[in-house]
Amino acid sequence: MVAVMSGGLSPIVAGILYCNTISVCQSVYELRRAREWTTALALWCERQPDMVAHTGVCLVHRAEIMQLQGGWQAALEEAEQIAAQGVLNQRAFGRALYVQGDLHRLRGDFGAAEQAYRAAARLGEQSQPGLALLRLAQDNLDAAVAAIRRVVGESSQPLKRAALLPAYVEIALVAGEIEEAERASDELTAISQLHEGDALGAMSAYASGAVILARGEPAGALTELRRALQVWQELGAPYEAARARVLVGLACAGLGDEEGAALELEAAGTVFEELGARPNVSRVDSLRPSSAAPDTQGLSPRELQVLRLVASGETNKAIAAALVLSERTVDRHVSNIYAKLRVSSRAAATAYATTSHGSSLG
Repeated sequence: MVAVMSGGLSPIVAGILYCNTISVCQSVYELRRAREWTTALALWCERQPDMVAHTGVCLVHRAEIMQLQGGWQAALEEAEQIAAQGVLNQRAFGRALYVQGDLHRLRGDFGAAEQAYRAAARLGEQSQPGLALLRLAQDNLDAAVAAIRRVVGESSQPLKRAALLPAYVEIALVAGEIEEAERASDELTAISQLHEGDALGAMSAYASGAVILARGEPAGALTELRRALQVWQELGAPYEAARARVLVGLACAGLGDEEGAALELEAAGTVFEELGARPNVSRVDSLRPSSAAPDTQGLSPRELQVLRLVASGETNKAIAAALVLSERTVDRHVSNIYAKLRVSSRAAATAYATTSHGSSLG
C-alpha cells in the first residue's frame, strides 16, 4: 500500500490492492482499518473515472461502512447506484443487493428485503444469514432455524462461520434451543480469541451475554453485554450498540432495577427511531417497564413484564424470545403470576391486567 499511495503503480494494480486490503480488513473484522481504507479508495476512485469495476466494489464497501455507522438511507442509495452498472461487475452487484436486503429488513420492509435477497442469490451471492433473519422477523421460525442450521453446517472456514454464528445464536434462542445457542456462542468466542478483530470481540460478547441472560443469570450477562456495548460505541455503530442496550435493560430488569431498565430501553428506542428500525422500535415498546400498578399483588418487576406480554396475547415461547429467557423460565413466571393473582388461566390473568387495578401494566 505504500507503493499504491506513492502513485508508482498502474491504476489496475492499485485498484486491485485497494480492494484486497479492504477485503482482508473486513474478513478479520478490523472495521476501523476497513473504514480508513474505504475512505482512501473512494478518493482514489474519484481520480480514476474509467475504473468502473473498482468503482463498483468501492460503492459496496462504502455502503457497508455507512450502514455500520447508521447512515442507512445513504447506504441504500450507494448500493442502488451499483444497479446502474449491471453486469459490468456482477460480484459487486450481487453484494450490493444483499446490502439492500439487509437495510430493507432492518427497516421492516420485508417485501423489498425478500426481493433483494433473492436477486442477490440469482447472481451467486450468499443470501444468508439475512434471509434466515428475515424469516425470523416474519415469525416463520421453522424456516429460520432450518436455513441457519443448513448454512452453518455447510461452512467450514472459521472467519466465514463467524459471520453466521451471531444469527445462529439469535435464532436458536428464539426457538428455545439454549444448548444449541450456547454451542454457537462458545465457537464464536473461540474464533474471536484467535482473531482479535474489534468487531469480532463485540459480536462474541453480545452473543455470550444473550445466552447467559437466557439462562436466567442477568448479573453474569451484564458483564458481557456492557463490553459489547462499549466496543460498538467506540466503533460508531449505533444500531449494534442499541441492540446491546436492549439486553442490558433486560438484565437490569432481571435484577430488579426497573429504573435502570427503563433508561436503557429508552436510549435504545431513541436510536432505533432515528434509524427507522421499525421492528426494533416495536420490540422496545413492548418491553418498556411501566409505572407500578396500584395493586400488583406482590408481582416482581419481571413478572409484571411477563404479565404485560401475556395480556397482549403472546405465547410463552414468544415471551421467552422477547425477553431473551428460556421457555422454562417463562413457564415458571407465568405459574407464579397465576398463584399471586389467584387465577388459573391466561384469560383471567389478562382480565386482571386490563382492569382498573392493573391498568398501568400497559
